[in-house]
Amino acid sequence: MNHFENTVQALRRRCFLQRGAGGLGSIALASLLRHDASAGSTELNTRNPLAPKPPHFKPTAKNVIFLFMAGAPSQLDLFAPKPEMQRLHGQPVPPSFLKGLRDSLIKGSARVMASPRKFSKHGQCGMDFSDYLPNLATCADDLCMLRTMHTDTANHDPAQLLMQCGVPRFGLPGMGAWITYGLGSESQDLPGFTVLLSNNGPGDIAGTALWDNAFLPAAYRGVTFRGQGDPILHLASPPGVTRDQQRERLAVINDLNGLRFQEQPDPEITSRIAAYELAFRMQSSAPDLVDFSKETEATLSAYGIGDAKNDTFARNCLLARRMVERGVRFVQLYHYTWDDHSHLNEKLKVNCDKTDRPAAALIQDLKKRGLLDDTLIVWGGEFGRTPMNEVRRGNTPGQEGRDHHPAAFTMLMAGGGVRGGQMIGETDELGYHPIKDPIHVNDLQATILHALGLNHEKLTFRHQGRDYRLTDVAGEVVQKVFG
Repeated sequence: MNHFENTVQALRRRCFLQRGAGGLGSIALASLLRHDASAGSTELNTRNPLAPKPPHFKPTAKNVIFLFMAGAPSQLDLFAPKPEMQRLHGQPVPPSFLKGLRDSLIKGSARVMASPRKFSKHGQCGMDFSDYLPNLATCADDLCMLRTMHTDTANHDPAQLLMQCGVPRFGLPGMGAWITYGLGSESQDLPGFTVLLSNNGPGDIAGTALWDNAFLPAAYRGVTFRGQGDPILHLASPPGVTRDQQRERLAVINDLNGLRFQEQPDPEITSRIAAYELAFRMQSSAPDLVDFSKETEATLSAYGIGDAKNDTFARNCLLARRMVERGVRFVQLYHYTWDDHSHLNEKLKVNCDKTDRPAAALIQDLKKRGLLDDTLIVWGGEFGRTPMNEVRRGNTPGQEGRDHHPAAFTMLMAGGGVRGGQMIGETDELGYHPIKDPIHVNDLQATILHALGLNHEKLTFRHQGRDYRLTDVAGEVVQKVFG
């Protein structure tokens, strides 16, 4: 084929894709023109880039469900009873405590704000929970509570990026992208990395950058699902287009992509082929995924599914279970916003009422089905809340809130080799600083990868002359999590 014929072929191909590919869904379209010249093979390889890959060592988990509470829930009102705060409630923060403290969010007039919640110990381990989390409290002996998490920034977007991408800036792959890049997926008919969103209205969230593939191949980008209606918009075929016609169209597209690969051996072309194939299979598998008609009434009730206006997170938790049953590697749930700068006691209850029951049901359901041993559950936000009332919002009784606090917050883990019934780390009398076993966000990421059998220092991708990894240049596995 001469240069003229090559040019004509390229134009025909582009026209065909523009006019004929609309029914295959956003998952295919999103992966079309992503290119990274540094990626590897020069031979056309139509093998699924999400095919399972061996881990670095024997894993304790195969899948991850990350319940991300965006906006930052208050650890001091959910997990951390502090008697000293009760004694100092309403008083200025002791000068000795503020001495040398560099915190732009703490003003000289800051006053200690004790939690109005009632705490009690649960399980054989005696884990602390407030009365706002009665259902998660029943899972105490399955949970590992990390009480000394800390991060590098007190602003939502960079802190969320640090939690999900390893650094507090845009342009890096999300955790799910890294994990599917390293391990692939056991699902043949669904993406390896899926994202489920639920929210209470406008809130602080860094958006699609949290589940982007960035410089990794496009196949590893997170795919957003809807809990009701069409699971992915525009995935269904147009009226009158049969499955056989779709199959024939897909064959032609793959042939055209193969010809293009011969002209330009770009590995992203193999990702295009895999994306079209996956989108075709998802036209059958995705509707079945969101069909709860075969779930028992007891299961639906346990998750709290029934109120169509108030059960989005519950439906997403059940979807997460159904996804890991089907081999999806990484499922990310986002519930926002927990950013309670005022009316904290009231707003916190609203979010707990929406998330506590479904999260506990997910853990119990996985355990009952024998899936919890292979599935790692992570629960938490991007940072915590301050031990003092936020002074810029005033001190009106009942309207108090807490500001952002990066120095100490709480996260939960369960399943996937995690030893339940333990609390790791201690904070000071005000819950401000870790005083034992501090855990940085990069440490948490290294620990999650370790559970999956991945060495966080070896899971790298070369881009623009350097080797990138999820944990950047930091991270230590928290071995206490596992025993």
